[in-house]
Amino acid sequence: MKQDILFWQLIQHYVVSKEYRILHISPDQNELWLENLTHKKAPIIRIYRHDLDWSTWLQRDIENASGHVVNFKQQLRKRHLHAFNIYVSSYPPVDDWEFRVNEPFENEKTELHSIVMHEGNTQSALNRISHLTGDEITVKEEVELDDLGLYHLKQTVLNASTQRDKKERSLFQHGKPFFTYFFIFLHLVMFYLLETNGGSQNPETLVKYGAKYNPAILEGEWWRFFTPIVLHIGFLHLILNTMAIYYLGTAVERIYGNVRFLAIYLFAGFAGSLASFVFTSSLSAGASGAIFGCFGALLFVGINHPKLFFRTMGTNILVLIGINLAIGFTIPGIDNAGHIGGLIGGFLASAVVHLPKHKKFVHRILGLAVSAGLIYFMLQEGYNGENPTAQIKQAEMLVQQEQYEEAYNLLIDLEDREEEFPEVLFYLSYIDIQEGKIEDAKNRLERLTTLQPTFHEAHYNLALVYLELNETEKASDSIDKAIELDSTVEAYNNLRTEIDGLE
Repeated sequence: MKQDILFWQLIQHYVVSKEYRILHISPDQNELWLENLTHKKAPIIRIYRHDLDWSTWLQRDIENASGHVVNFKQQLRKRHLHAFNIYVSSYPPVDDWEFRVNEPFENEKTELHSIVMHEGNTQSALNRISHLTGDEITVKEEVELDDLGLYHLKQTVLNASTQRDKKERSLFQHGKPFFTYFFIFLHLVMFYLLETNGGSQNPETLVKYGAKYNPAILEGEWWRFFTPIVLHIGFLHLILNTMAIYYLGTAVERIYGNVRFLAIYLFAGFAGSLASFVFTSSLSAGASGAIFGCFGALLFVGINHPKLFFRTMGTNILVLIGINLAIGFTIPGIDNAGHIGGLIGGFLASAVVHLPKHKKFVHRILGLAVSAGLIYFMLQEGYNGENPTAQIKQAEMLVQQEQYEEAYNLLIDLEDREEEFPEVLFYLSYIDIQEGKIEDAKNRLERLTTLQPTFHEAHYNLALVYLELNETEKASDSIDKAIELDSTVEAYNNLRTEIDGLE
């Protein structure tokens, strides 16, 4: 009875005080495997109530237990795993046995530390466990219980474990996915519309249907912060994002519930579009910002439930975020600003709506304040700050108003970023032409047509410059390229006729 009490006191210590989870319990309740991955020194503990006889049996059991630890290592995808194997026995084995537990049993990059606790060494065994695990064990040897008291002790431990499991499962059961499937359906519908009205990779079609297009946003089309969420550029883009939404969206919607998920998804998509607007000038579309917002929502779960997070999905989520961001930084054409904006937006939106049944108003107020501050700052930066797109748009308006000097001063600082903003060369060359700097215009237009060979207006202007410099043959080649790219422009055909008259 004394060792039975000690056995259940040990289990109570780990399950109730240290929040270990019961991985397995034998039918006779004499063997339990416990897990707590946040405990670095002792993530796996086996506690076995068994009266030992011969040390050879002890050796065989240690080897068998080590096999289970190897299986745990593979399931947890750990490179190394430490485990503890505690025997609670009335007496020690009848023959020599200490040498079998003095050193950990190693097997396939696992270490199993075994401790035999019997009536003659209880305190020293507890001290050894405390030393090896770094965890002070509070077990009182003098406690005496009758059968009813022992039964209540067992039930207290098992009930605590059951209630914790129910609470953890309830975290993932606050809603059935609805909006996830709605957005998937909407993506498919919008992709069909794009494909049947010019193509999902056609810039004009994308702009028409609401892609993120900085000049249009600067002109007041604010809805373009939201409409890109349901548009995709090409079939592969659609498939990858749809799969990501299916797996991530359903998980987030189950955790947060339908309304909270909708708020998180839309705000993350908005935040991704806003970050893209501020930091990149390229045309863009896709649900990537909202998808990264789902990552942010799961990270917020990790902040509030770190043990559960890392035991279930935490490591995989962090790895996926790292891989996706790394891909965005290494492969050209991926809008990483939108990804990072969505990630931050999803996290902040989660702080504002918070998890169901959580009443932490301070977190909500803080999240709302940070979100409002960031939005204000980003909008100021995007519309009024030193935003290259905003500068180019302002310079275009100044050119139209024939305020060439002011436009030139806005654009000249961006000329060294010509690969990112080739239109700068076009406007600077136009100003050069108006001011009679024909050689400067020629140099800029030649660079521009090399960078953007499909820019037919640039080929036309270059033909005019060549004519001004009496380079008729080059002018002929340039106007031919302009007509090849767009034969419907009357000015191009008229210039072709004029050049034919000179040749």
